Amino acid sequence: MTGHPMIEIRDLVKIYKGSDEAAIKSISIDIYPNEIFGLLGPNGAGKTTTISILCGLFPPTSGSVQIGGMDIHNNLNEIKQIVGVVPQEIALYPTLTARENLVFYGNMYGLKGKMLKDRIEEYIAVFHLEKFANKLISRYSGGMKRRVNLLAGLLHKPRILFLDEPTVGVDVQSRVVILEYLKEINKSGTTIIYTSHYMEEAENLCTRVAIMDQGTIISQGDPKKLVAERPEFKNLENIFIHLTGKDLRD
Repeated sequence: MTGHPMIEIRDLVKIYKGSDEAAIKSISIDIYPNEIFGLLGPNGAGKTTTISILCGLFPPTSGSVQIGGMDIHNNLNEIKQIVGVVPQEIALYPTLTARENLVFYGNMYGLKGKMLKDRIEEYIAVFHLEKFANKLISRYSGGMKRRVNLLAGLLHKPRILFLDEPTVGVDVQSRVVILEYLKEINKSGTTIIYTSHYMEEAENLCTRVAIMDQGTIISQGDPKKLVAERPEFKNLENIFIHLTGKDLRD
């Protein structure tokens, strides 16, 4: 990749209080503008911890992170203005409607009045939620909740979008809608950092991937090139199993 990275991670380490082992062990990654970068790994590999640090949810034990040329330790408030976060857990209020949830999150991002109203209506249409926008989130299917969860992180049109398992547990139709929209906003200039357990999805979606296990990066590159370089493996999933093993993870 050429040019200046959008995100620079250097020697990142995270040791949780009371733990004898680091959750992240000195990882370094460059993520460039307009990439869809996949962070892949089995349970406990360190993916969510890495994403959480990049989002400013908690500090690393050591190492550095720069986002958009700004140091995350010194410029966290400025960085929060250019990033969107879609967590793995559904971050919606079940006793509010989809539209009410979106107004709430839009206000958090500083959006008001007609701009917010127009943007909510635009996204409700994109995600095919027109018939359900005034229904309580508690009455939504899993796929519909995922769509609204993603929408909430997109309202302020961030330059960088962090997605932690955005399609886990959703129906095929919702997955197609979500992935097609991610491709569309990426073409328009949004850099996406994405974790997933779905290897076929990552292979088709991502420009580059990093495979993590036990807090370290064990392979990194263009997923199609990674497969081409290992003709004994048919796809990224085969490579993933080869690198991380077949043992079940908690």
